[in-house]
Amino acid sequence: MPEPGPVLLGSPSRAERDELTDAAARAAEAAGDVAAALALAGALGGRVPAPGTGRTAHAWSALASVAAADLTVARTLEPHLDALAILDQAGEPAPSGTWGVFAAEGPGEPLRAEPDGSAYVLTGRKHWCSLGGVLDHALISAWVGGERQLFTVDLAQDAVSAVPGTWVARGLVAVDSGPLDLAGATARAVGAPGWYLERPGFAWGGIGVAAVWFGGAVGIARRMLAASGTRAPDQVAMMHLGAVDAQLHAARCVLEQAAQAVDAGTLGGADGWQAALRVREVVALAVEDVLRRAAHGLGPGPLATDDEHARRVADLELYLRQWHAERDQAALGEALLRSGPAGW
Repeated sequence: MPEPGPVLLGSPSRAERDELTDAAARAAEAAGDVAAALALAGALGGRVPAPGTGRTAHAWSALASVAAADLTVARTLEPHLDALAILDQAGEPAPSGTWGVFAAEGPGEPLRAEPDGSAYVLTGRKHWCSLGGVLDHALISAWVGGERQLFTVDLAQDAVSAVPGTWVARGLVAVDSGPLDLAGATARAVGAPGWYLERPGFAWGGIGVAAVWFGGAVGIARRMLAASGTRAPDQVAMMHLGAVDAQLHAARCVLEQAAQAVDAGTLGGADGWQAALRVREVVALAVEDVLRRAAHGLGPGPLATDDEHARRVADLELYLRQWHAERDQAALGEALLRSGPAGW
């Protein structure tokens, strides 16, 4: 298997390149191990810069580098870093420990928040809570009347419990993302109602997830390239390698451009979310093509006998479903009708 190495966006300094190399190596050592991944997230949390602070390309390079090594580790690190960035943007302190961000909506009655003195209590079920049973804290969205608001929650309190037996995924197997039940859990508001979705960092976090997809695809592309060292590639294999290289180049270009725009202060508001939809679209389609070409080019062998490759493919296929495919395409089309085309 190929050695882990950094995935570079922009032009990193020597020190930044060394940091990324170290992060990739440590992610490879922690591969598939949630406890080790949580320890790495805690170590990197104070070192990886938040998007929008002048080093966005480095932040997304860190996510991509870790993802190229192991997606279980990346799935643990990405929301931890996102939570720290959200708290920083809100001007809120971040208690030590590991963090998640649980802001997706699921079926049934939504999670509700009620004021309780200077705090709130959360009651109901929250879906899609990745590692909710083992994390220390989470930022959780809940409904206050007719609006959504974000809250910090200490997950160790007795009023919070993970719902067992609901995570049957074949990808990201160790990253249990089942629901949490909250029975009057104490919480503290972060920002005003609606702030979580309206802040510029919401779009930046969405692009950060695309950087993880990109890194996962780089890991698969590296496996394709390594295969040429054990068997001379024929014309079809070279065709797939060439197409994968072009797809990854396109994905890298849009991520680099987005990082520059974030640091320049031009990727905020409605324009920011439209740009995020566009970037996620380009990256997601590139990743889907890499997955398809790896399957065609490598055949069934690695999927059946190479544990690392088989796990990476399954993990990436599930991770990529955070892209809402045709629904996100429709949202981008709707935004286009409101604002007009961007440069075409």
